[in-house]
Amino acid sequence: MVQEVERYPKATRVLHWVHTGAFVALFVTGLILFVPPLGALAADSWSRIIHRVAAVLFIVAPLIYFPLNWKASVGGIKDAFTWGKDDIGWLKAAPRYYFLSDEAAMPPQDHMNTGQKMWWFMVLVFGVVFAISGLIMWFAKTTAPPELLQWMVLLHDVAFITTGCMLFVHIYLSVAHPMMRPLRTGAWNSMYRGKVSVDYARSHHGKWYEKIARGAEKS
Repeated sequence: MVQEVERYPKATRVLHWVHTGAFVALFVTGLILFVPPLGALAADSWSRIIHRVAAVLFIVAPLIYFPLNWKASVGGIKDAFTWGKDDIGWLKAAPRYYFLSDEAAMPPQDHMNTGQKMWWFMVLVFGVVFAISGLIMWFAKTTAPPELLQWMVLLHDVAFITTGCMLFVHIYLSVAHPMMRPLRTGAWNSMYRGKVSVDYARSHHGKWYEKIARGAEKS
């Protein structure tokens, strides 16, 4: 029997999938407005309605999660903005790991590796950009100065393009990349069941596994 350790509690996984679903809906309906040839799909404003419903979910879900899981939330935000020599080591080793599947080249990582921290950093920063610019365009489109609305449209589009591209990278590296071993011990399993094998924890998040292993020994 494969030994496993918990990586993400249920509340975190629920937030992840709700937020992911909302973002995908926002991305698809935003793409319809962003690409002129797809404009016909926005007939009868159905895409606009879906976009706004998804936007409410996108904003409200974290606002519910954060106060109920304050310690984990603060720790996660701190991790996203804390960078050091281990992150430099990850960046140096990443090409060999991701393009050559050289697992030995990757230095031990904590609960989030540097790539995950980069994605989480983008989610936090661009999530705020999406929320502020989107709310202004939604509720102040007839009262805000035209210059402000133009800036909000620009910021919204930049966030859309950047996070949209990175979403596909995130999905590939989390699910499809050979080193992730999808549906067994990889990142997909951690967000689907909340657990990863001990072998995966040791090889991909060695520093984090050492911490929880010491904690288990003490308890």
